[in-house]
Amino acid sequence: MEWKGRRRSANVQDRRRASGGTLAAGGGVVAVIIVIIGLLLGGGGDLGSLFGEAGSLVGGQQPTSGTLTPQQEEMGEFVKVILADTEHFWNQQFTASGLDYEEPQLVLFTGSVNTASGYATSATGPFYSPADKTVYIDLSFFEEMESKYGAGGDFTWAYVISHEVGHHVQNLLGTLSQVGAQQQRAGEDESNELSVRLELQADFYAGTFAHYEESMGYLETGDVDEALNAASAIGDDRLQMQAQGYTVPDSFTHGTSEQRSRWFKLGYSTGDPSKGDTFSPPYDGL
Repeated sequence: MEWKGRRRSANVQDRRRASGGTLAAGGGVVAVIIVIIGLLLGGGGDLGSLFGEAGSLVGGQQPTSGTLTPQQEEMGEFVKVILADTEHFWNQQFTASGLDYEEPQLVLFTGSVNTASGYATSATGPFYSPADKTVYIDLSFFEEMESKYGAGGDFTWAYVISHEVGHHVQNLLGTLSQVGAQQQRAGEDESNELSVRLELQADFYAGTFAHYEESMGYLETGDVDEALNAASAIGDDRLQMQAQGYTVPDSFTHGTSEQRSRWFKLGYSTGDPSKGDTFSPPYDGL
């Protein structure tokens, strides 16, 4: 992907130099061990992540002590460029619809972090906190994506960031709160289904962002394949199979490998966020 020498977002807070990687953000502190899309857990969770339970990462790099390696510095610069691109794309989309886009913050942390939605560690993976409209990423996640799931490449990183920004878009449009209210009244199976629909829409939004990146001439051969491979690698069915040797479809919260890659591809082919209605199709048709 072509990214060097381009505009960087001013909305990135790099907290990796802080011991423990913590950030005081106000609000209640809730222990988050299992990662599920925000506003779920029967209405009690507030962190929106790329993974479901079987996909939770463990470990992660240790807190830094004030210095970053050249590679870590470069990864931080890459994140700033990608976030800037999402800002430009979504500002365009919201303006065309007569709306104002509120740009999210993005926090880079190491080890653990406090947010307005709760407390998380690097085991959480990248996530979006609706309470403070912020994306949180421990960049060691990308190393684990490649080593554990075989999903490497810089556009894999861009897919992850744009997916989490997709949750921010859902928050601004009221989708998260509407679905959260439905889940309060739903049983576990229906709540999981709604979670899948939210996640697939975020994947679709990531696909529309990929379409924009290509239209700007930023993509290189193989970039879209990297994103599709990542989307497939973190499907609920594949993650559960890797973790326990069998799948439990009723427990899926993010979608199968086929669903995730298909909705990303649909977003990429259309480039139109309005085409990403994952809530109208029959569930089996997702």
